[in-house]
Amino acid sequence: MNAISNGPVNWDPYNQAYFRNPYPVYRRLRKEAPVYYNAEYDFYALSHYDDCQRLLQDRNSFVSRHGNLLEFIRAKNTYPSGMFIYEDPPLHGQHRGILTRVFTPKKMAALETQIREYCARTLDRFVDGGDFDFITHLGAEMPIRVIGMLLGIPDEDLKEVQKYTDDRLQVEPGQPMSADHDYDYEGTLFARYVDWRVKHPSDDLMTELMNTEFVDQSGKSRKLTRGEIMIFINILSGAGNETTNRLIGWTAKTLAEHPDQRRQIYEDRSFIPQAIEEILRFEVPGHVAGRFSVCDAVFQGVTIPKGSTILAILAAANRDESRFVDGDKFDIHRERVPHLSFGVGFHSCLGNALARVEGRIALDEVLTRFPEWTVDLDRARLSSSSAVRGWETLPAKLTPRLKVA
Repeated sequence: MNAISNGPVNWDPYNQAYFRNPYPVYRRLRKEAPVYYNAEYDFYALSHYDDCQRLLQDRNSFVSRHGNLLEFIRAKNTYPSGMFIYEDPPLHGQHRGILTRVFTPKKMAALETQIREYCARTLDRFVDGGDFDFITHLGAEMPIRVIGMLLGIPDEDLKEVQKYTDDRLQVEPGQPMSADHDYDYEGTLFARYVDWRVKHPSDDLMTELMNTEFVDQSGKSRKLTRGEIMIFINILSGAGNETTNRLIGWTAKTLAEHPDQRRQIYEDRSFIPQAIEEILRFEVPGHVAGRFSVCDAVFQGVTIPKGSTILAILAAANRDESRFVDGDKFDIHRERVPHLSFGVGFHSCLGNALARVEGRIALDEVLTRFPEWTVDLDRARLSSSSAVRGWETLPAKLTPRLKVA
């Protein structure tokens, strides 16, 4: 069967008109065009949960070697060894396995005290009032500092690291990211930190990466090269900064719009973990994940030919009514069904445990001081990036907890 045409529903991933609220068009895609083809940018898109899950799990038919963003896949980009998020077997398994050993949920949880202390110091400044922005004062600050804790990067250098990662995701509104720009996959910014750690080992993740041994493609047991370590740090700093930043913003906005559920969480903090999971489902920071097809594939009776760029619209799949009852409704009490916000299968996000820890702590500490807040959407600004969807600014008015005399 030939692929369906655009028909009456059209989705342009770069059109800013969709950024504020893309969910109506996602709903139409699920209903009218579950296998959607965009002729202008030459890609297919899947919007049903089961289809997106299959695309991400079948690494033999749908490969990651050209990246996971539409612009990079269409350009058939290639990447240096060590860029494991854009690798296929066997190299992907070798490199990911190294991080799996050192980037464990137990180690992420061990950071909880430091994360909580930082959130407390930050939020205490606003207990007596003042202009507060959930991104400027918390979302853009806490995650990058946690990455600094993990990697052993000094606090005074973190703003430079953050700008380095943020600049690569920024685009002109309505424009694709450039696939042929001088993108520093090698992470040259981190060279001086690696060289310092060689001479001054510590108990941080950077030192662990230097000391970890693995068996490479040739069957040789060795340690990572300096270049490979820089690439790993580059990946961790970028991913760790972006996802949690956006999660904090969506947590603030979503709960401001659902005050009854926010009150329930305030009164019973045991709801926090499931609230974070529901926010991740309801407002996933990364809306799409792409793959390149190396064989013909059939979805929903539609043949997608070999050599195609295929996007899994995770934000659409997360609201698929066949998996999530009333999927467009925010409900912290809904039955837990795994969402796709961190992907699934071999390329699922390694940092998901850390993002969850940070999200839970941030919400807990905010509620401890501010049971209620409103956000000023007239002054808020959404990111223009096609890679992630979230807030660049999110001003808010905080209502402090009443003090008991």
